[in-house]
Amino acid sequence: MENSFDCVVIGGGIVGLSTAWQLLKEKPQLRIVVLEKEKEVAMHQTGNNSGVIHSGIYYKPGSLKALNCIRGYDMMVAFARENNIPFDLCGKVIVATQQSEIPQLNMLFERGLQNGLKDIKLISAEEIKQYEPHCTGIQGIRVPYTGIIDYGEVSRVLRKNIEALGGQVLTQHQVSAIRQSGGSTEVIANDKAFQARVVVNCAGLYSDKVAEFSEGKVDVRIIPFRGEYYELREDRRHLVKGLIYPVPDPNFPFLGVHFTRMIGGGVEAGPNAVFAFKREGYTMSQVNLSELWGSLSWPGFRKVAIKYWKTGLGEYYRSFFKSAFTKALQQLVPEVQESDLVPAGAGVRAQACDRTGGLLDDFMIIERNSLVHVLNAPSPAATSSLSIGRTVAEKTLSQLG
Repeated sequence: MENSFDCVVIGGGIVGLSTAWQLLKEKPQLRIVVLEKEKEVAMHQTGNNSGVIHSGIYYKPGSLKALNCIRGYDMMVAFARENNIPFDLCGKVIVATQQSEIPQLNMLFERGLQNGLKDIKLISAEEIKQYEPHCTGIQGIRVPYTGIIDYGEVSRVLRKNIEALGGQVLTQHQVSAIRQSGGSTEVIANDKAFQARVVVNCAGLYSDKVAEFSEGKVDVRIIPFRGEYYELREDRRHLVKGLIYPVPDPNFPFLGVHFTRMIGGGVEAGPNAVFAFKREGYTMSQVNLSELWGSLSWPGFRKVAIKYWKTGLGEYYRSFFKSAFTKALQQLVPEVQESDLVPAGAGVRAQACDRTGGLLDDFMIIERNSLVHVLNAPSPAATSSLSIGRTVAEKTLSQLG
């Protein structure tokens, strides 16, 4: 019975770890194991994001994104306090730099109020300067709820908590198959078989591939988008006090390049959003031909490429030319110069795309007999992770009976 478990969680990112922890908190007697293919937890999306605690202002009221972000925000702040994890609710400004952005800015403000953010406020060009003296805009929204944290550290604490409750987290265990027969489910990792009453798939960038082990073909494909960052030189960090965001393009599912003060004291600039040639392709030179073809051959992605070709070319242009990246940042902080920016790595977003060309905006969780698949968990998944984990844990407990 050594490899027999009540639940096997696939993926040691923040959502998988949260799910395992929530299960053990609710039912400490459960036998739980998390299987992670890397040598440490939180090595991909969780450990390579900007570390923002999102308020929930962007998300459609009533959507899974909105509900989980708002609940997850409170849970994340409480978890950080309980576990002495540094965080800072420094607030942010969303800035309109041209008149055409004002309707979208006003829509975001109304959406924020509908989502319960009573302390946000519309601010004038002069008031923007009160919060961010070096920022230029014609109107903005002050969002005092927004904060910063290290989600890698949150994940490491979650792992400790799981193990303290008797659960296991096994790194360097890559799942290669899921087999179901006679009412039992078997997960194969490193040529070892793990028996499970319920399997939870939180594999992030490979969640669709893991789902196909048990479901055959699924109707979504994970398309990887790389987000590249710069960091402000130490002597130029004073240009940014908290977080400065543009008004997002309503037709594109990313927030645009912005400034983020990090919990360690640095200031990140970015990310952009370029199609990656590999699911874990953190640089332009990293290519996996099989995964590239998997994206290009997906009918939904071809429709996305046709729809967003102009935006996509602009993102690639900024990727290749630092001057273009700088110009985008200067829309928010004109004093930023190309020489102020130091390359600072990248992350890759797992963006689910359906067959019709829809880039799924909301979280997507599907259930089958003895299986729960988290197939789309884009930003704000890190902020929402404790809430998503609770939701997935509830679904899992229901299946466990």
